[in-house]
Amino acid sequence: MGEWIPLTTPEGPVRAWTARPDGPPRGAVVVIQEIFGVNHHIREVTDRFAEAGFTAMAPALFDLVRPDTEFRYDEAGVMRGRDYVEQVGMQRALKVVGAAARWLRESGHHVAAVGFCWGGTVAMLANTRLRLTSVTYYGGRSVPYLGEPALAPMMFHFGEHDTIIPPEDVEKHRVFHPEAVIHTYPAGHGFNCDERDDYDAECAKLAWERTVAFLAEHLHEH
Repeated sequence: MGEWIPLTTPEGPVRAWTARPDGPPRGAVVVIQEIFGVNHHIREVTDRFAEAGFTAMAPALFDLVRPDTEFRYDEAGVMRGRDYVEQVGMQRALKVVGAAARWLRESGHHVAAVGFCWGGTVAMLANTRLRLTSVTYYGGRSVPYLGEPALAPMMFHFGEHDTIIPPEDVEKHRVFHPEAVIHTYPAGHGFNCDERDDYDAECAKLAWERTVAFLAEHLHEH
């Protein structure tokens, strides 16, 4: 359903996997990748948002380091992905997300950000710095930024058995953002991804239903 299109950003050109719904859009979503790139999973998520009625775009953040880069869900992939994340940095990632949001907004859409893993933290910052409605799936780098006030509706999904995000960190989200919608699931890190060992179909389905309903409600309000 989706296709690669070129996206101009303040950090240079990147590719963006873009999918459009069959009917009139309910809004738009910037899909923000994990540390593994805009891989098959992220492209599939982007396509699913289009099937749910949203125009969706997943900018390839790793293009800032090396174009057309994807990593496997294994130890080597984690190591290389973390290295690329450090090379990109939060500020540059946000500039690319901002460019994607502008592209979608210029197409006449109200825009939200949905991110996974590293991208989950980027999505939260897209809320506090870019005023985008946001949904964060297991954002493992968010705690240092929790003092930043929400500027739009905000939702979080966490796995109760996540070895990267301990329960006390989830609780910090509740303390700093009592206005946010926070869900926990009997699952591990990456439970939404059917290519990861921690995939949990039931939890992923429920989180997806909640995400789509949340986006439909808040993008419709604009």
